[in-house]
Amino acid sequence: MKLKVSLELNAPSSLKKYFTTHNIVLTGVLAAAIFVLTKFISIPIPSPLGKTALSVGNAMCILSALLFGPITGGLAAGIGNALVDLSDPAWAPEFWITFINKFLMAFVAGLIMHRVKLGGDNLRVWFAGLLGSLTYCLLYVTKNIISGVFVKSFTWDVAVMETLTVKLPVTLANAIIAMVCAALLYMALRQPLRKAHVIAG
Repeated sequence: MKLKVSLELNAPSSLKKYFTTHNIVLTGVLAAAIFVLTKFISIPIPSPLGKTALSVGNAMCILSALLFGPITGGLAAGIGNALVDLSDPAWAPEFWITFINKFLMAFVAGLIMHRVKLGGDNLRVWFAGLLGSLTYCLLYVTKNIISGVFVKSFTWDVAVMETLTVKLPVTLANAIIAMVCAALLYMALRQPLRKAHVIAG
């Protein structure tokens, strides 16, 4: 099995090419969809380390990246989830961390889907969704441990234990939901969207 990675990031020209009216509007629409799914379709779960939730919003983040690439998907995921945080006083102070974490989750998924030559679409979509979801799990767990120690004055042992026993199971459940839903939706939508010239291929 051959694995070929192609990374092309020519700053000025690439950015100029990306920030077209079409891409800006598309990013806004996707961010709005992510906001609605994350904000209104979730199950809040109280925990000693603060609020957490079981949500389907991550599935839309990864789906956006699978369909439209790492930049569009990443920005949509970051903006949509940052707006969710800003709408809730309990999460508002961490909106910028959420932006970074969600952006990187979708960016990794989109980068693998659109830049890594690994088998066909069906294999790559699962691999991209898996690594995107795991990226977010790692970032989320790390953030909660650091926050527990430096913001909530827990000891390292307590912060790690609470995060692994309370936060990790939820974020892993979210990761599985996101990966499965995004992959299945991608496989269902790719042909109609290609025929409608919404995505390339």
